[in-house]
Amino acid sequence: MHQKSVDTAPAMAERLRIIAKVGRRLIPFLFILYIINYLDRINIGFAALSMNKDLGLSATAFGFASTIFYIGYVACEVPSNLLMVRYGARVWLARILVSWGIASAATMLVFDSSSLYLARFLVGVMEAGFVPGVLLYLSYWFPASHRARANAFLMMAQPVAMAVGSGVSGLILENAHGLFAVQGWRWLFLLEGLPAVPLGIMAYFYLSDRPEKAKWLTPAEADTLNGMLAAEKPAARATDSLSVWKQLADKNIVMLSLAYFCLVNTINVNATWIPTIVRSVLQSHTFSYVGLVTAIPAIVTLVLMPLWGVSSDRKQERCWHAVAALALAAIGWQLVIFAPQPEFRLLGLVCTTAGAFCAMSVFWTLPQTLLSEAARPAGIAVISAVGLMGSASSPSVIGYLRDLTGNFSAGLLYSTVLLVISMVLVVIVAKRRSAPSAYPAPVAELGK
Repeated sequence: MHQKSVDTAPAMAERLRIIAKVGRRLIPFLFILYIINYLDRINIGFAALSMNKDLGLSATAFGFASTIFYIGYVACEVPSNLLMVRYGARVWLARILVSWGIASAATMLVFDSSSLYLARFLVGVMEAGFVPGVLLYLSYWFPASHRARANAFLMMAQPVAMAVGSGVSGLILENAHGLFAVQGWRWLFLLEGLPAVPLGIMAYFYLSDRPEKAKWLTPAEADTLNGMLAAEKPAARATDSLSVWKQLADKNIVMLSLAYFCLVNTINVNATWIPTIVRSVLQSHTFSYVGLVTAIPAIVTLVLMPLWGVSSDRKQERCWHAVAALALAAIGWQLVIFAPQPEFRLLGLVCTTAGAFCAMSVFWTLPQTLLSEAARPAGIAVISAVGLMGSASSPSVIGYLRDLTGNFSAGLLYSTVLLVISMVLVVIVAKRRSAPSAYPAPVAELGK
């Protein structure tokens, strides 16, 4: 018995060293890509502070401009993930970045609501598949016992983009306005869209499709990593005999898709409407001040997300980590609606932002344990696509309810109800699924 523990301790240390090496190589670069990706989601919310007036857009029309982005995205998401499997992440992620960067920067040229709708639709088509593609890519490199941490470290890019992008966007709107006789919101689309192009070129040379193709891993390291990933496959053998379509139609996958739809609604409300909500709470029209205050929820989220991911991996517990985070987000919306003091309403935004992003980082550990390797690309893309229908619908719904009632309360109650539904669905799926871990999950920082 003693000899066995001596033999396995060095092997465990070696596995952790390899995972840490992979984390140091991939996470920082993917993190930067994710920041640029999320900047493209939130910059239209800041552009709206002056763009809507210049183009004569109502809240409903602006909401539809956000919605049509997701229509293009959802339509192309599953094909994009399947093409990534065919051509490899190195080629396909590079293609996505370059094409969406060009389309996003070109949004500066819009001149009315119709041209804005067309531009946002094209950005959605070009950007389609980036997030599910990256999530699929992580599953090629990190075993399930470390995936919540990997997801959390990667998805921290979203609140970073909110924190940094909020301040930068506000400064661009104020200081670039009128430069070369161009409005500030046009500069915003140009300056925050173009960085995706050089990063896409870098991705082609920097990324490796699989461990066995990575020149920065030794053959022994690649074999060990592939062994860890292969050891997870027995958990999926019950589904291996089923076709991909039958796996996608499984009740658990359907319920997770609906749960993600409900969660993504809140993520999108944050991305699209939080600058307007903050300005409404503060009764301030100074763009830079709104940007700085908008960054506060994102900063708190940055602290909480890695702690949440480590806790979930250490305990190998997913359900209640996701449910507790969803509950925190729901409580936050109630504070935004009903709290009398601005300070408590801003606290509500902090709770909602932190809760939603923590829930998302844990959520993506669930579907990967229910799908065979053959079904995983399509499964992740389908769940993401259904979730993004929440992003497609929420801007229009929230915009319509705001135009109808004159405030955000009805729309935020709608978001709260969806979060409660998501909690219920996650609990149901968690009680039905069985996901044994091939390896124990000692706490190991990805960057160490």
